[in-house]
Amino acid sequence: MRSPTLKLSDQGLLLRCVIAVCVLVAVVGASVVAATTTFATTGDSPVTWAVTPSTVEGPDGRSWVELELDPGASVDEHLAVRNLSDRDVTFALTAADGYFTPTGRFNMLPGDKQSVSAGTWISMDKTVTVAAGGTAVVPFTVTVPDNATPGDHAAGIAASIYSQGGSDGTQLGVESRVGFRVMTRVKGEVRPALSMKATASYDTSWNPLEPGSADLTVDLENTGNVRLSVDPSTMVNDARWPAAGTEEARTLELLPGDRRTVSIHVPQVWPLGMMTLPVTVSQGVIAPDGATQSLDPVQESVTLWAIPWPQLAVLVALLLLFAGLFLGRKRRKKELVRLVEEAREAGRREAGTP
Repeated sequence: MRSPTLKLSDQGLLLRCVIAVCVLVAVVGASVVAATTTFATTGDSPVTWAVTPSTVEGPDGRSWVELELDPGASVDEHLAVRNLSDRDVTFALTAADGYFTPTGRFNMLPGDKQSVSAGTWISMDKTVTVAAGGTAVVPFTVTVPDNATPGDHAAGIAASIYSQGGSDGTQLGVESRVGFRVMTRVKGEVRPALSMKATASYDTSWNPLEPGSADLTVDLENTGNVRLSVDPSTMVNDARWPAAGTEEARTLELLPGDRRTVSIHVPQVWPLGMMTLPVTVSQGVIAPDGATQSLDPVQESVTLWAIPWPQLAVLVALLLLFAGLFLGRKRRKKELVRLVEEAREAGRREAGTP
């Protein structure tokens, strides 16, 4: 994929750099995960296109390509580029190593990064011209090297357009691409493995009548050679966190070598001093046909300190209050005894006076 270029005038150099970088990141970063995208070039109508897996006849309904091949084997596949705009467009076709972003979205390496794995296994034409409103089917071949290691290897394949020029005279290059993932499992020994490290902290509520909350940080790493689905959670007060149906509870995919940090927020936790929270990560191997084979969950207990500072402060205040009342009562009683004794002494003196 071509590297974007920037040519800036002297005036407003810093501001234009920031704008150009923001445009580039926004367009390229969102490209591969989208099935359809729209891109407007200076002076032309917007270009909208879609890229999907295909047969020779046309798109076949797949969202991405899943392959299972022996080392040294190859297979022919097709992609369909659909031009939804009102003019003919020539698209650049590229392939690169694939990965999941920290948010779980699939992407492929940018053009300035060198692929070293499955991205280099894909061969195809470099460009394709698609008529306005038309669809072009392009063949591509995936060839697995003889020395490829067993397990899952991810790549992305995309069609992109590139433009230059800005309305204010600034020259900037912007590349936009859209495509799909190509997952290849090289046959051989499958070794699923997942490592986990969990930590926790407590957030105190300074209202003594309200509980605080606990936050767990779970670091996951796929140390095996196949793609895993993982689902971390904890049980507190007979409730599962994250709660089912929330964004936090969605199942994650980890490619071999992937690392992901997951945060779990647990509300309504009373501070009880030293606490132990269980962390369980359900896991499964994702097969090339999309089925998931469950594995034994990974479990760990994490300890945290939840000091009841507000409640202790209230307790100390109550103790001081009761102590004050007790001492005050004792002081008043002693003063009363003293006054009575003084009155008696005064009476005795008066009685003894001639």
